[in-house]
Amino acid sequence: MSGSTGVGNVPRQQQTSGGRRGGSRGRRGGRRSREVFRASESQHPQQKDASDDQQDLKSPPPACTDFDVAYFEAYAHIGIHEEMIKDHVRTEAYRDAVMQHQSFIQGRVVVDVGCGTGILSIFCAQAGAKRVYAVDASAIAVQAKEVVKANNLAETVIVLHGRVEDVEIDEQVDVIISEWMGYTLLYESMLGSVITARDRWLKHGGLILPCAATLYLAPITHPDRYNDSIDFWRNVYGIDMSAMLPVAKQCAFEEPCVETITGENVLTWPHVVKHVDCYTIQLNELESVSTRYKFQSMMRAPLHGFAFWFDVEFSGPANSSIITPSQSPLIGLSDDDPVDDIPSKKRTNPNEPLVLSTAPEDPPTHWQQTLIYLYDPIEVEQDQIIEGSVTLSQSKENRRFMNIHLQYSSGGRSFVKESVFR
Repeated sequence: MSGSTGVGNVPRQQQTSGGRRGGSRGRRGGRRSREVFRASESQHPQQKDASDDQQDLKSPPPACTDFDVAYFEAYAHIGIHEEMIKDHVRTEAYRDAVMQHQSFIQGRVVVDVGCGTGILSIFCAQAGAKRVYAVDASAIAVQAKEVVKANNLAETVIVLHGRVEDVEIDEQVDVIISEWMGYTLLYESMLGSVITARDRWLKHGGLILPCAATLYLAPITHPDRYNDSIDFWRNVYGIDMSAMLPVAKQCAFEEPCVETITGENVLTWPHVVKHVDCYTIQLNELESVSTRYKFQSMMRAPLHGFAFWFDVEFSGPANSSIITPSQSPLIGLSDDDPVDDIPSKKRTNPNEPLVLSTAPEDPPTHWQQTLIYLYDPIEVEQDQIIEGSVTLSQSKENRRFMNIHLQYSSGGRSFVKESVFR
């Protein structure tokens, strides 16, 4: 995520042997499993016209809470921004997207939602933007102003220190750019700020970068991780310490884990959990995302858990080619679509829309993948069915926290796993 416009948690460094719980970015606070808040399933209204009359009828923005303050303070630390900028896959994808759309950006007005250090705003200014509003609620905005000045762009890039929900821009904009994606795509809920900016300022026919996103789920096998965290206790310097196993499983696998896996760990083609069209998605769609899945294992292996990853696409309003709910048999599940068997979309030539992917088979990013481990693996045979459902919902305590409710069954055994990103 480029910067901060919403609510989150103060970072807390926590490392496990197999992956990261917590971490250096502001959103990577500690995560503890607890009872899941089940938000009601949202309706999906059609996109509204952003007329002045409708703007006047909108309810006032939510008040800034203690969670907001903690979140903004977290994003004031340079280490968070250093990690993001040093993610070359991420940063170069955004730079390439700006250059790819230079003809649309040149001479036009841009808003950068959650600008952080201002690097995306500067990319847009270098592409010839007439004016760029760089918005960030964190104190990093102070440094962003200095960065803009040092690059002689103070006449073009206007840094606004405040929430997107609160700052005022006295003109409509042609382009919105934002690096809003969190773990499991929707963790931290910064997409809500992009939606707010779109509804407040974007002209009809304007450009949003990225324009679309797709969240995927797939079952995984990861024996090395399980051996390192669990089987280690069976023999410690010749001592049977297997009495530690229940505690070890709880500590290692209670919370979602952020780790890097490879395509070799993935047992099936992925299932599309959620497609996001940034031009039409509404705030209430972020409250709860649910889907049913049905996989067929491509190999004989222990099922250790499930992995989430996502793609985002950079293209114009009329050119989005990421799979959409109306086009894809993977969105939800029907009797006509018994098994997920379609791989994620890849960009095969420069004329296709630019895609930034966090898939296991692609170059690693700082997002890595989000893994939900089972406490005990399930042995699956080739072609064995793995099915169930998953719900991702905003926490009642703090909408930036994500509750994950995972139901799964295979080989006649059924289980439920609940955890939360905090």
